[in-house]
Amino acid sequence: MPVEITWWGHASCTVEDSGTRLLTDPLFVRRLAHLRRRRGAVPPPEAAAADVALVSHLHADHLHPPSLAQLAPGTTVLVPRGAPGLVPGLRRLTGLRIVEVEPGDEVPAGNVRIRVVHARHDGRRLPVGPHRAPALGFVVSGEARTYFAGDTGLFDEMAETVGEVDVALLPVGGWGPYLGHGHLDAGRAAEALARIGPRSAVPVHYGTYWPIGMDAVRPYEFHTPGQEFVRQAALRTPEVAVHLLEHGESVRPEVAR
Repeated sequence: MPVEITWWGHASCTVEDSGTRLLTDPLFVRRLAHLRRRRGAVPPPEAAAADVALVSHLHADHLHPPSLAQLAPGTTVLVPRGAPGLVPGLRRLTGLRIVEVEPGDEVPAGNVRIRVVHARHDGRRLPVGPHRAPALGFVVSGEARTYFAGDTGLFDEMAETVGEVDVALLPVGGWGPYLGHGHLDAGRAAEALARIGPRSAVPVHYGTYWPIGMDAVRPYEFHTPGQEFVRQAALRTPEVAVHLLEHGESVRPEVAR
């Protein structure tokens, strides 16, 4: 069965592999605090259908309890170790199977295995105090090996940490006019692509949410990261197929046999 990737917007993707359906960082709302969805409709109810949800870190646009509440009872949710103690809303999701993980863990799920890897990013539940939980990436191995980076900056051990993969879901932007520490913009994401060397890539984490009232502030930071990543990836790694998806669009990338 071909591997299929669907991008719902921001960092939310469905990865369907070997009959197992995984959902990354589900965020299914039109408005989140000062952010509003500026492109693409709110994902339809079928977007919440998953065997496993992968939560990369505790920031509210990645760990969103109301979106997780749309998952079917019994769905497994992998969260950074310590998350339930830091996010009260997570503890109220009693119908879900919450599993705390950290880099180095491997979790079987249906017909795939999920390897938890390091991400270079602030994993706190902002703005709550100094308490921290690790920021994570995930490598899903089934018919393909798919790397979901979550939020991360470049780090020296990236290629060794991620290992050999077929598909990389890479953040290429953010939700505001400036990217802080521990993020990839289009250029740094192209460098990450060169280090990892997958067969295919899908840019995510851009062009979905934008702060209310900031429409005129550096709008190209919202509109252009996907196209700029395609351009820079073509220059640096022309052998990698980059799939620029619209919200709700799917692709079946080529994988090694």
